[in-house]
Amino acid sequence: MNIVKQENGFTVLHKDRTVFTHSLDKPAIFLGSGQGTFDMYRGNFDIKDYVESRLPMRAFRIDEEGDKTSITLGVEGEDYLTLTIYETEEGRLIVDFNSLKDEVNRFWMRVHATPEEKVYGCGEQLTYFNLRGKNFPLWTSEPGVGRNKNNYVTWLADTKDKAGGDYYNTNYPQPTFVSNDKYFCHLQTTAYADFDFRHDDFHELQAWNIPDYLLFDREDSFTALVGNISNVFGTQPELPDWVLDGVILGVQGGTDITLEKIERARKAGVKVAGVWNQDWQGIKMTSFGKRLHWNWEWSPELYPGLDTKIHELKEDGVRFLGYINPYVLEGQSLYKIAKEKGYLATKADGGDYLVDFGEFYCGVVDFTNDEACEWYKGVIKENLIGFGLDGWMADFSEYLPTDCTLSNGRSAELEHNDWPRRWAKINHEAIEECGKIDDILFFMRAGGTGFQRYCHVLWAGDQCVDWCIEDGLASVIPGALSAGLMGNGIHHSDVGGYTTLHGMKRTKELMMRWIDFCAFTPMMRSHEGNRPGDNHQFDTDDETLFHLGRMSRVFASMKPYLKAAIAENTEAGIPVMRPLFMHYEQDETAYDIQFQYLLGRDVIVAPVYNKEETEWKLYLPEDDWVHAWSGQAFKGGWVTVDAPLGEPPVFYRKSSEYADLFAALPQVAKA
Repeated sequence: MNIVKQENGFTVLHKDRTVFTHSLDKPAIFLGSGQGTFDMYRGNFDIKDYVESRLPMRAFRIDEEGDKTSITLGVEGEDYLTLTIYETEEGRLIVDFNSLKDEVNRFWMRVHATPEEKVYGCGEQLTYFNLRGKNFPLWTSEPGVGRNKNNYVTWLADTKDKAGGDYYNTNYPQPTFVSNDKYFCHLQTTAYADFDFRHDDFHELQAWNIPDYLLFDREDSFTALVGNISNVFGTQPELPDWVLDGVILGVQGGTDITLEKIERARKAGVKVAGVWNQDWQGIKMTSFGKRLHWNWEWSPELYPGLDTKIHELKEDGVRFLGYINPYVLEGQSLYKIAKEKGYLATKADGGDYLVDFGEFYCGVVDFTNDEACEWYKGVIKENLIGFGLDGWMADFSEYLPTDCTLSNGRSAELEHNDWPRRWAKINHEAIEECGKIDDILFFMRAGGTGFQRYCHVLWAGDQCVDWCIEDGLASVIPGALSAGLMGNGIHHSDVGGYTTLHGMKRTKELMMRWIDFCAFTPMMRSHEGNRPGDNHQFDTDDETLFHLGRMSRVFASMKPYLKAAIAENTEAGIPVMRPLFMHYEQDETAYDIQFQYLLGRDVIVAPVYNKEETEWKLYLPEDDWVHAWSGQAFKGGWVTVDAPLGEPPVFYRKSSEYADLFAALPQVAKA
C-alpha cells in the first residue's frame, strides 16, 4: 500500500496499481441523501430514486496512524466521512468507511480505470460477460422474462405481469468485479447498489447507504486471483459422488409416473443418477401454470408409497430430490406453527405480512430470528432429510419485501440482498448437522455476497424455452462464467429451459441442443418447465430419449475429469466452467469470448445456441487442440466445424493427461 500526497489531493496505490485518486478538482467520493421506492410485484421490482443531494467531498485531511492512514473528507469545513486505509495480513487493501453525518444515505466512489480495461463479475450476469460500457444495478430479484426491452416477449411480459426484466436483472447480484488487469474490487454493502462501467478513467460504485468497506487486491495470474477471491467469500463443497453418474431427470405427476419414466429412460440407455420431483409435496394450479403446494412435507395423495419407494430407488442407484423455499403457505400447518411462535416477518404494526406469489399468499420466515432459523432447519432435517431426500432445489429468497418488519430491527431494504446468503446457510447447516455433506446437495438460483461457502450448486434460474440470446440457452454461459469468477464454480442450468409463456414452446431441437450443452457442465438436470404440456420433453419421442441416453453416457464418462475439476474448485476456488483468458492470459481475443468456456483446464466447449445450425464457428486460443468427435487437430484461431445434434463443438488439449478419456467420447456416445 502506498498513499502519494499531492498539493491538492492524494492517490492510493496497491501493488503498483492506482486504486483511486482524489483531488479538489476531481474528488473520488460523493455523498448525499435520497428517497428510494421499491414497487414489488411477484419478485419483480420497479425501483426509483429521488436524489435530494449529491455533494463532492472536496476537502480532505490526512492523518498517519501507524500502519493505518486516516483520511477525513468533507465539504467547506464540515466533516462527512472518515476513511481508514490499511493492508490485511493477507496483503489485501481495505478502505473502511465511517459516516459522520446521520442524514447521509447515498454514496458514490470512483475507482481508477483505463480506457482499454475490461471488467467482469458483479455476481451472475446473463447478458454481458465483459461489463464495460454499461451500468449494473445490483438487487436480487426475478431475472425477468426475455430480458431485452426491444423484443416482443419482454414487452408482453412487462405489459401483462411487470416481469420483462432488462439486461442487468439477476437472481444473484454481488458488488464485486474483476479486471483484466488481474485485480478484484469489492464493496461491502447489502444495500441497493449500482456499478457504472461507462467511463474511460473511472468506475463509479454507488450504494444506497454508507458501505462498510472497500476491499481490493491484485495477483500475478487469474488462477491466483480467483483463489484470492474464494479465500474471502469461501468455496462450495464438493459434489456428492453420485451426481456425476448421470442425468437427474426432472419429473412430476406422482409415484407411478416417476417409476415409469425412470424405467423407460434406463431401457433407452440413459444413465440416471437421480430423479428430481419438485411436486413431491403436492401441486397448485394457477394461470401461470403448475405451481407447488408450499407446505414442505410429503404428499401421500400425489406420491403414494413414496416413503418406501424412495429407499428402494436409492438401493437401485437412483437418488430422489425434491423442492423447498423459504416461504410458508397461508393457512397450512407450517404457516400456523410459524405464526404462533412469532417466526414470521410482520407489518410495522405487528400484523400479518403476506406476499403474493401469484394467486396464493405466503408468510416470510424471519431469518434474522435465530429461533426461526433453528425451526426451519428442523423442518429440512425432519421433512426432507429424514424422509429420505438426497437433494432439493432451494428456491427463491429474492422476494424479501422492503417494507416488512424483521426481528433484528434492521431495515428489510438492507436485508434484502443478504437474504439469499441467510437461506443458503440454513440449507447447508441442516445438511452439515446431519453429517450428510458428502451425500446430499441442494441447488439455488438466488445469491449474494458470502453465500459461496454455503451454496452447494448454483443454478442459472428460469431461462426461456426459446433461442433468444439474453434469456435462452446462450445466456447461461456468461452467467456461469461471471458467477465462477465470484467463487461459484459449480454451476448448471435446467436442461431445456423453464419459462413457457407468451407463445413460447420448447421445441425438440432446443431440447436436444440443451442436452448437448449440459453434458459438458458439472451437473446435468432436466426440467419440464412451468407448462409441461406445451414443451417437448426428454421422453416425448424415442429419438430424444435415445439422444439423452447418448449424452448422459458422455457426461458420466467424464466423471474422473469433472471430479478433479470440482475438487480444484473447492480447494483452490478455480471454477469448473472457466473463461478462456483464465489459462490464456496473453491472448487478447480470449477476453471478448462470452459464449464459450473452458471445462476444467483441458476442454473447450462452444455450445450451439442458434436453431437450424449444422456447423459452428468458434475461437481456439493457441495450443494443440483435438476436435472430440472427428479427431482432427487444430492449433488455434477462429475455426468452423460440423456441429450436428449429438456432436456439440468440444475440443481437448492434446497434452492432457485425460486425452484417452476424451478420445473415447465418440465410442461412448454410440455404445
